[in-house]
Amino acid sequence: MGKIKVTTCEIEGLYEIEPAVFGDARGYFMETYNYNDFKEAGIAVQFVQDNQSASKKGVLRGLHFQIHYPQDKLVRVIRGEVFDVAVDLRRGSQTYGKWHGVLLSEENKKQFFIPKDFAHGFVVLSDYAEFAYKCSDFYHPNDEGGLIYNDPDIGVAWPVPEGAQLLMAEKDKHWGSFKEYTKKYRQ
Repeated sequence: MGKIKVTTCEIEGLYEIEPAVFGDARGYFMETYNYNDFKEAGIAVQFVQDNQSASKKGVLRGLHFQIHYPQDKLVRVIRGEVFDVAVDLRRGSQTYGKWHGVLLSEENKKQFFIPKDFAHGFVVLSDYAEFAYKCSDFYHPNDEGGLIYNDPDIGVAWPVPEGAQLLMAEKDKHWGSFKEYTKKYRQ
């Protein structure tokens, strides 16, 4: 292996990944994904779709999930800095409803692996950010679900300065609570 450093998180299945970065006077090179290296690290997932978004400071996207077609995701920041969050929605998990957050930036070049059945979201901390991610299943627009970002039962500690204005899609302002999700999908 040696090309990536994989760190487990307090929630089983989540991994922070640091690729080996080779730099010189010209700049740098790194492999952002190699199936064999990831498989050796215990992440044997095949990805079928790559996505990229651009956002300005204060944009909060999430907390999203696919209901019937869940996706594993490998996320990273190409430019800027975001605080990325995953919430455990796996049935029977000892960490059901718990969250983990990681700072992803163009400087630290970290990646975050989020398995199926997690809600996912991020907030942009820099003036501008480009966010890229791989998915193990295709996006199904009629299968989209979400949780409200500030649900007190989840308690995500978003690093947003007090009084800062968050910018969100209309749908992200109106997702249901964790209790509503549990009642609807996990009875």
